[in-house]
Amino acid sequence: MGKLYVIPTPIGNLEDITLRAIKVLNEVDLILAEDTRTSGKLLKHYEIGTPMQSHHMHNEHKTVTGVVARITQGETIALISDAGTPAISDPGFLLVRACVKEGIEVDCLPGATAFVPALVNSGLPNDRFVFEGFLPVKKGRQTRLTALSEETRTLVFYESPHKLVKTLGQFVAFFGEDRNVSVSRELTKLHEETIRGTLLEVLAHFEQQPPKGELVIVIGGKK
Repeated sequence: MGKLYVIPTPIGNLEDITLRAIKVLNEVDLILAEDTRTSGKLLKHYEIGTPMQSHHMHNEHKTVTGVVARITQGETIALISDAGTPAISDPGFLLVRACVKEGIEVDCLPGATAFVPALVNSGLPNDRFVFEGFLPVKKGRQTRLTALSEETRTLVFYESPHKLVKTLGQFVAFFGEDRNVSVSRELTKLHEETIRGTLLEVLAHFEQQPPKGELVIVIGGKK
């Protein structure tokens, strides 16, 4: 029987990949990539010639069975996403679950993920925190925000740039305008930036300066 490797890839700076990750990507029989065009740039940079196959949120329900079959027949396969650690707000969970169910060995390498540097950069308590990822778009959003308004641990969210102002406005309404927040964008890239202050202050900042790039929001818990 083969094996599944889950391999984190850089979230911006191509140098943020481990030597072990490069070694494994060279040695496996197949790489499952969220977007083969995006991952192709990384593989080309490190001269990795391993074949790739698409594995993303729109096809993973259909491809999992075939991938598991290939591993049980002896192939070793690596799973990567466009950036960061697979299965953290990215495809991967379904495949890992299926492999575990079939008794296939799963080895997740340590590496890049966006929320850890954003949490540390925030200056907010990080000994205990809640990672929420992306909030529900519509159904269940208000219910979730109501529940989180009572959470005393630091809260971590992912958000896209065109939704940030609306989301911060909702945080003001549910959490209060004086709650401390830190918003990090373009982590590890040339224009990396972290804006800190109260929810009202940070909302005002981004109303005047619309953000670009993927974002991580870190909010202090209820006191």
